[in-house]
Amino acid sequence: MADVQLQALTKIYPGGIRAVDQIDLTIADREFVVLVGPSGCGKTTTLRMIAGLEEITAGTIRIGGRIVNDLVPKDRDVAMVFQNYALYPHMTVYKNMAFGLKLRKRPKGEIRQRVTEAARILDIEHLLARKPRALSGGQRQRVAVGRAIVREPAAFLFDEPLSNLDAKLRVTTRAELKRLHQRLKTTTIYVTHDQEEAMTLGDRIVVMKDGIIQQADAPLQTYHWPRNRFVAGFIGMPPMNFFDGLIMMSGGDMLFEEGISPSGGRISPAGAGFRLPVPARLAGRLAGFVGRPVVLGIRPEHFYTRPLDANSMAVNLKVNVVEPLGNDMDVYMSTNLNDHVIARVEAESAQGGALGDGLRADAQATMYVDLRKVHFFEPGDTGMNLSLTNEPDHAVA
Repeated sequence: MADVQLQALTKIYPGGIRAVDQIDLTIADREFVVLVGPSGCGKTTTLRMIAGLEEITAGTIRIGGRIVNDLVPKDRDVAMVFQNYALYPHMTVYKNMAFGLKLRKRPKGEIRQRVTEAARILDIEHLLARKPRALSGGQRQRVAVGRAIVREPAAFLFDEPLSNLDAKLRVTTRAELKRLHQRLKTTTIYVTHDQEEAMTLGDRIVVMKDGIIQQADAPLQTYHWPRNRFVAGFIGMPPMNFFDGLIMMSGGDMLFEEGISPSGGRISPAGAGFRLPVPARLAGRLAGFVGRPVVLGIRPEHFYTRPLDANSMAVNLKVNVVEPLGNDMDVYMSTNLNDHVIARVEAESAQGGALGDGLRADAQATMYVDLRKVHFFEPGDTGMNLSLTNEPDHAVA
């Protein structure tokens, strides 16, 4: 086992396309790190450069303290599990798992022992005599993982290994991978576009956009304290709601007012959008933004059908669609200036009539926002989070 260090790692394709742009990242020994981001963000390219399957343009890759830039894949002491499993169709499960060890000319007894142990860990001992065509998708994925395990590498590399599985099987296989890492404690780098997978699997998640790392933190740290608007919108499902507006003063109180003129000046028409008071803990931080445009962020789960306490502030919205999900409900709403607002509320708390207290299509509804859980961002796709403070009470945000 070993740590993996990336220093100024860069990949530029013909035409000047920067797939990965000078990223610095250290994956500690035994750590499970997930690279996550939308398609084209550079996460798979990064993984392939670590594996030696993609030539790097610049930078350094160290595995266990050893520079591996010029080493071929088989000499890097890593094992990669691919999205399409990459099993040999003409070989049995046993032979698929043993193939890499045979190439390394390991003794037959050692090969048998390693394959048997890996099959036992993955509960596929009864499948060793079958060929891949006789296996389900989940079983094929476990075989692919088993082939990686038997090599006892310094690091595992997973490239979207669950994307070909159905929703239910993804959840169960995800749990199996988590248990497997807890047992083997092998350094693991896992690539996915699914932020739910990232949140549940990783000791740390690395959010990427346009070849650049936006944030690398523990899952809950990333959820509660997103560094910028992109991270805030990518992590969380349904995604965070964003409202353009201004910070303004009214009667000595600092307020956020939704809606902004094309010039970035005052609201027009006046009063078209909703207003929310700026939390006292953020007043000093936002004092320099009075009269300037900002973006308010509210997560769907931080809307409530009833006030919680004095920190709850009402916002009037129009209900467009209600989606019952069992214990929860997703409510799609709009303000006068924003047609895409989502709230996720408890169905029981919203119960009142057929669907809830006014939560019916084309009806007006009053929702309550907990001011302790709002965020303010600079304008732009990657505008910085202005709400980040060192104050203890921000831990509830």
